[in-house]
Amino acid sequence: MSENNEIFKRPTPIDKEVSWDKTQVIMSKTNSKGIIEYANEVFIDVCGYEDYELMSQPHSIIRHPDMPKVIFKVLWENLKSGKNFYAVVKNLAKSGRYYWVVTDFEISKDKNGETTHYFGRRKAVPQDVITKHIEPLYKRLLQIESVSGIEASEKYLIGFLEEKNRTYVEYVKECILDYEQSQNAQKRVELKEEEEEESRGFFSRFFGR
Repeated sequence: MSENNEIFKRPTPIDKEVSWDKTQVIMSKTNSKGIIEYANEVFIDVCGYEDYELMSQPHSIIRHPDMPKVIFKVLWENLKSGKNFYAVVKNLAKSGRYYWVVTDFEISKDKNGETTHYFGRRKAVPQDVITKHIEPLYKRLLQIESVSGIEASEKYLIGFLEEKNRTYVEYVKECILDYEQSQNAQKRVELKEEEEEESRGFFSRFFGR
């Protein structure tokens, strides 16, 4: 979100993931410019900053340098137009470790229809989705940005999504759904194998073998 008033010293990234309970939901509230006004205990525990360190800071305090700027550009454009946006984001903890999340927002407006606050929820993303789909795309976008700038990066992202005939949000949803379906299929195979093993074991016991 907004880079305004960024007065903190950014930690040096290290290639280690934050250890956290990935069933939990990270929550925050920011004003219309992305300045943090509230962070729940999960947010504080995962990012490693105390609540007094987070308050009045831009949400970009946890932005990881591995994130392409174009993703935040698209996210911010959607939020400003009043649309929720499900972005997969790599965040930077105070320790320098990283953690991946997918975003969900509620937009609060005043009686004149002007945005006053964003309520953000974030949940963990399956590692397979990150490794197979998100990281390769983000690395390419980051490379393009470093050489040719954000405009070129955005054009590549548009072309990538056009080829898939998906919006960014549809692409993220499809990647997560495919993973969940593969996991469910694997569980069904394992359950069937367990049932067959139990059946064999029962008759072995029954016939004293």
